[in-house]
Amino acid sequence: MRLVLVGPPGAGKGTQAEVIADELGVPKISTGDIFRANVSGGTPLGLEAKRYMDAGDLVPDEVTNRMVADRLAQDDAQGGFLLDGYPRNTEQAEVLDRLLAEQGHALDLALELTVADDEVVRRLSGRRVSKSTGKVYHLEFDPPEDPESPDLYQRSDDQPETIKNRLKVYAEQTEPIIGHYEAQGKLVRIDAVGEVGSVTDRAMAAIRDRTAE
Repeated sequence: MRLVLVGPPGAGKGTQAEVIADELGVPKISTGDIFRANVSGGTPLGLEAKRYMDAGDLVPDEVTNRMVADRLAQDDAQGGFLLDGYPRNTEQAEVLDRLLAEQGHALDLALELTVADDEVVRRLSGRRVSKSTGKVYHLEFDPPEDPESPDLYQRSDDQPETIKNRLKVYAEQTEPIIGHYEAQGKLVRIDAVGEVGSVTDRAMAAIRDRTAE
């Protein structure tokens, strides 16, 4: 099974990717993991990416694409995978299509986790981080003992205006890939609101339904 997981920031992609990949028995592959592995391993691609990252620039698609291609060529990904965080735009989606075709494969499904913008703002803006322990709390879902403690702080990217900007960037850059996969008949939409287990159950039921067709 070869899948990609898409959805806005705050949709729960990281959590769901881990659980769904485990359920399917395939590796969860995220661009963050790939970047860290290449940079920490000092690979040529990692050194190239680090130059952009150290300068505060985005790593170009061409470098990201090559990293993903290298990762998908590894033995554990030959029987399938779940990609989280890639592709981020239609150009990357087209590169992935060509890469899989060269390997004699094709993507099976694109899972879109759907959640309203106001719910994303509620989820992310409620997060607080402990300065002393690094533990992440949520004022509504996992409240700290003392919400007013000076030990707690809100990350800059969890502030409402920043979240709204992240959603705008997602709509402009990443949402178009949803149309790309919908046109291929590979898109499955999953309601991402509710308990983690309930969202996973909906995703797995949708996967079973589509693969049984």
